[in-house]
Amino acid sequence: MDLHSQMLDREKVFRDPVHNYVYVRYQVIMDLINTTEFQRLRRIHQLGTTLFTFHGAEHSRFSHSLGVYEIARRICDRFARNFATQTEGDGLWDPKEELVALCAALLHDIGHGAYSHTFEHIFHTNHEQITQEIITSPQTEVNAVLRQVSPEFPEQVASVIAKTYPNKQVVAMISSQLDADRMDYLLRDAYFTGVKYGTFDLNRILEVMQPITDGIGFEMSGMHAVEDYIVSRFQMYQQVYFHPVSRSMEVVLNRLLLRASEVFKQPATTDPQTPYLLLPFFNQHFELNDYLQLDDGVLNTYFIHWKNHGDDDLSDLATRFIDRKPLKSVKYSKETEDLLPHLRSLVEQAGFNPNYYTATDDSFDLPYDAYRPNDKEIKLINRDHTLTELSEVSSIVSAIADKSTGDHRFFFPREILQKSNNIDLFQPEYDEFNRYIRNDQLIHPKEIH
Repeated sequence: MDLHSQMLDREKVFRDPVHNYVYVRYQVIMDLINTTEFQRLRRIHQLGTTLFTFHGAEHSRFSHSLGVYEIARRICDRFARNFATQTEGDGLWDPKEELVALCAALLHDIGHGAYSHTFEHIFHTNHEQITQEIITSPQTEVNAVLRQVSPEFPEQVASVIAKTYPNKQVVAMISSQLDADRMDYLLRDAYFTGVKYGTFDLNRILEVMQPITDGIGFEMSGMHAVEDYIVSRFQMYQQVYFHPVSRSMEVVLNRLLLRASEVFKQPATTDPQTPYLLLPFFNQHFELNDYLQLDDGVLNTYFIHWKNHGDDDLSDLATRFIDRKPLKSVKYSKETEDLLPHLRSLVEQAGFNPNYYTATDDSFDLPYDAYRPNDKEIKLINRDHTLTELSEVSSIVSAIADKSTGDHRFFFPREILQKSNNIDLFQPEYDEFNRYIRNDQLIHPKEIH
């Protein structure tokens, strides 16, 4: 493909709070941004239910996608200036790969659905597969734009998302332990949540980044900048992504969608509260266009209607979500998990359906992972051009590599810990439940001294 024929007459910019400016010089990038499918990302929050904990976290998948594109653009520019290939197979950067890398970076999240991961868990969708479908389907504007580059270009971009693209440098740029995606979401999430944990020296990392034969490496002189990135990521998981209130609201959302799928499985045709845009998912017969019609606002609108629904559980769960009334949670362990069935029984005796008002949540399963040296490892480049894995030279990274972090939590209505005139809690069940809850921990009464 002729890259020069894809150039805009004049470079365009987007103002960005994280990167200051996002620079666009290819017509195809501008056209992709203007597609219906990409504009939908403006209406999907980047952090989902985390905005109920960190009120500033209103940023969208749209702004994140632009940020990932901008970081990938900077990487491509530096590689082309300093590491352009000289002979075939020399392991350096081929500037002809720039456009596919930039398009993949821009589109890597285009398949995310309303409330992202919670929606995926309930309706068994896969945002990476849907991303590939949006890119390759002749029905989408995205596909039409990509085909203007070449007939095979959509498949090439999709293969980067699928991690099957033959150039491993391009794949690593978008999906690895230290990629454009992770670097942007850490900086962006830290900025909008108002925390300092996710900040690191992006400029220094980009300065020490180099193409290597099977991906991307980092000069040994930049080890401490990479180390700082790993530590920042670790802290963001603990303080932001694993926050128990965010997880609680995700549980409420999960149970709300679960109850809705049961209530509206066979809806009355005259019910004005019927969520017609969700019915294909409740019946597990949805098409790509059904998926693309959904966003956070659509779901919230349905939830507001359901606050007044005749089904008590649906109405209550919708109210809890819209009005931010999270469930209470406590940590449990292998030593105390045998108490969970009894606690569920007490919750049921107090008048709550345990299928909707109790849950266990494992923060280890959240869509963010800690550093694993054997999984897309970060490679440092020595002066003799040999490679060393990061945790072998960083005692800090070694201390957290492959370590289990997070906790197990049991969620339940906070009303069961509080006597209330509005809740019919029988005194014996109330006292029994509270015997096991101490300082955010679930414990055996025999352990109390």
